[in-house]
Formats: sequence, C-alpha cells, structure tokens
Amino acid sequence: MDHFWPFLHIAYPTTHYSTIAVMKFLLIGLGNIGEEYAYTRHNIGFDVVDAFAHKHGGLFGVGRLAHVCDMKWKGKKLTIIKPTTYMNLSGKAVKYWMEKESVALEQLLVIVDDIALPLSRIRLRSSGSSAGHNGLRSIEETLLTDKYPRLRFGVGNNFPKGAQADFVLSRWTPEESPLVKRKVEKCVEVVENFITIGIERTMNEANKLEFTL
Repeated sequence: MDHFWPFLHIAYPTTHYSTIAVMKFLLIGLGNIGEEYAYTRHNIGFDVVDAFAHKHGGLFGVGRLAHVCDMKWKGKKLTIIKPTTYMNLSGKAVKYWMEKESVALEQLLVIVDDIALPLSRIRLRSSGSSAGHNGLRSIEETLLTDKYPRLRFGVGNNFPKGAQADFVLSRWTPEESPLVKRKVEKCVEVVENFITIGIERTMNEANKLEFTL
C-alpha cells in the first residue's frame, strides 16, 4: 500500500534552530563597604543599584570582589555588582565580572557620585575622563580605556577648601534627603532606559533633567 502514500517517503530537510544569544549587561554601583559609609554621598552608586534590584525583585549575595545580584529583565541578563574592594580598587571587581560574564564594554554602566555636578543634576555619558574620581580612575587603569558608559549623580561641592573627603563621606542632610530619594528613583528609570532603548536616546532625556528641593 506504500504507493498510495508517496509523501510518507519524502525526506524532509532537518531544520536547525540556532540559539539566540541573550544580551548581557553589567551594572556597577560604586561605593565603600561598611556601615560607616552607608548612605553617604560617596556611596550613592550602591544606593541606586540597590533601588534597581529592589524594584525588580533582585537580591544581592556575596560574590568574588563584590556583592552580586543576577537577574533577567526584559529579556536581558543583568549582573549587578557593588564592589567590596573599596573605591580605590573598583576596577578589579569590574574587570573580573566583565570577563566572567562576557559583557561588552558598551553594555557596562557605572553609577557614581560627582562633585562637579550640582545636586540638581545627573549626567549620562558613553565615555569620559575620571575627573579625579578614584573609583573611575581605578576602572580606567584596569580596563585600559575610558570608553565605557557612566551615570554621574551630582552631589554638589558645598564644602570649604581641603574638606572634600569629609564632604563626600558625609551623609545627606534632612533637607537634601527628599530630593536625593527622587533622584535615586529617576536614576533607576535611567538605568532601565539605558538597557531597553540605548544610551543615545537615554542621554537626550536624562541630561535635561533638573531636580529642585
């Protein structure tokens, strides 16, 4: 009876399905570990990535050279780190996790405090100098490039000459705290946009923002 069903003997080509690579991002909040540094101006990078992870149900655990949160969001794989190397050696953690997770340079985003910006502003850039920031300097020296995205959180420079270290290691005043909370929430949205619509469009929106007390 086989001749009545000739299509049963047709050899159809085997379909090969390729695995679609998931885009990976490495989000880095800069700061110093230890309770004495918690919620200080210099630790705002930690605060932003904490807020991002909390909003999307992520949890940090202890990893090599950093506290680490791994999560999937919007079809992307996110590795979020808070280096435990202290600020001056942040580059060691960034390089390790970048290589471990095979993340492209343009898919890094470093969140950092910036005394060159007023408290009213944030600034997203695809590259740039460290501007004297020890954490950014360490990353630049370790990666051998300054061409990686960074989100600068303005903390102002309301300190007398010679008191910069004390200023950045101090906590926010009660008057500043509501504005800082709003900025952190907005920075989480900026990070989301960086991941979903890319840095150029996100820069156009984020760099126009101004926050008031």
